[in-house]
Amino acid sequence: MRSPTATTLAAFVASILAVGCGSSTQHARSRATTPSRAATTRAPSTTTITTVAPVRTSAPATTATIPATTTTTTPPAPPIPPTTVPPVTAPPTTAPAPAGSPVSRLSGIGAAQQVIVVAAGGYGTSTATVTAYERDATGWTQAFGPWAAYIGRNGVAPAGAKREGDGRTPSGVYGFDFMFGVDSDPGVRFPFRHIAGPNIVWDDDPASPDYNEWIDTNSASAGANPEPMDNTPSYLYGAVIAYNDARTPGLGSAIFLHVSHGSSTAGCVSLPVDELLEVLRWLDPARSPRIAIGTVASLGV
Repeated sequence: MRSPTATTLAAFVASILAVGCGSSTQHARSRATTPSRAATTRAPSTTTITTVAPVRTSAPATTATIPATTTTTTPPAPPIPPTTVPPVTAPPTTAPAPAGSPVSRLSGIGAAQQVIVVAAGGYGTSTATVTAYERDATGWTQAFGPWAAYIGRNGVAPAGAKREGDGRTPSGVYGFDFMFGVDSDPGVRFPFRHIAGPNIVWDDDPASPDYNEWIDTNSASAGANPEPMDNTPSYLYGAVIAYNDARTPGLGSAIFLHVSHGSSTAGCVSLPVDELLEVLRWLDPARSPRIAIGTVASLGV
């Protein structure tokens, strides 16, 4: 038999349990509800995972594709090699004369197979270019030049206008008489005269009977104020241009192709010694060489 106290205590505990957990019906409902809450709770979680996963997969795929596309479809254009534009060079010394070259249009060259063209920029300039051409069965070819040369200090005289002492180089087409030099014969084909000393001069006196001639003062008179031929470096080597062979008084004398001294001349044509020697050795009297002197405009170059 329980005591009242025990009975009372048991009743009290039963009432607390009934209030805290509910009745057996309430508890069953509670269990039935709990899985629904769990499912509800898990569903968002599962949905979240499913939704995020494709995003994570898509982002790296997109990132990987962009550089691949950039690399393969838009490569940088290769630079143009500098060798695609060939350098401009001077024509070789044996190049065929260009079509319509001055040597093919010059009058007065006759049957010449060698022609030296001396072309000044205008009538007032004391510099010119020298270009040599030769002709064979196939036509004209360029042999030397163009080289820079000095001419008269007052330039080129118009055709027929050259006068003694005017400091101009005569225009026209001329042959060669002979070659000369303070030094010995360098191996030329023309007759060569050695300048043996100060007794060798050129007669520049229009009043002299030997005007425009080579004179040895040991045996002849050279008129007033002759030109000394014992002159270096100018006359180390030279060729007499056959200008005024008729020796008409006052039309000019002593017109040579000679060694340059680095400035204008009194009327001659001058080249550096190495270039001059090439020309002198090349000139062949058997090929009737000529020298054509004038401005670019008058020569048609």
